[in-house]
Amino acid sequence: MRLAKPRIAPLADGELDADQKELLAPMADRGRVLNIFRTLARAPKAMKGFMGWGNYVMSRRNDLPAREREIVILRTGYLCRSGYEWTQHVPIGKQAGLTDEEVARLKAGPDAPGWSAADAALIRAADELHQDQFVTEPTWRALGEHFSDKQRMDVVFTAGQYTQVSMMLNTFGVQLDEGQTLDPDLKAF
Repeated sequence: MRLAKPRIAPLADGELDADQKELLAPMADRGRVLNIFRTLARAPKAMKGFMGWGNYVMSRRNDLPAREREIVILRTGYLCRSGYEWTQHVPIGKQAGLTDEEVARLKAGPDAPGWSAADAALIRAADELHQDQFVTEPTWRALGEHFSDKQRMDVVFTAGQYTQVSMMLNTFGVQLDEGQTLDPDLKAF
């Protein structure tokens, strides 16, 4: 975690105005409202736009299979040093088919032993997008051996979305939700 306390505090239920309540109602109806959404609700118009794009990335309209999408999300979150993002998406990644060993290996990058060629290409693309905001020709070709053009576009869309998410989480100081534990590799540095 970059910050030990929030710069922008998440809204408590009693602080919500009508627009904020409307935005958070679907989440509240499904259970608890996560700190990320309680924080973003301070800018309801921005949150509404953010949710539309985020819902695309996390939906079946994104042509990447869920496991492959989570590889890109987790690697991006790790590279951004976003403890919150990593903590939220490790269980999602496991539900999508990633093993504990694969989740741990994501930290080591695309050249770690054991990755398939397709997985290594996804991780390398996330690394290149993080470092240079560009996928090199060799990596683009490697992705093309396993993924369609639309899926390659979705790799970029996914990495971009979760770079933005990580920037917000890190800068606003969004803290883990109750009951979560921070990965020791993402403690303050």
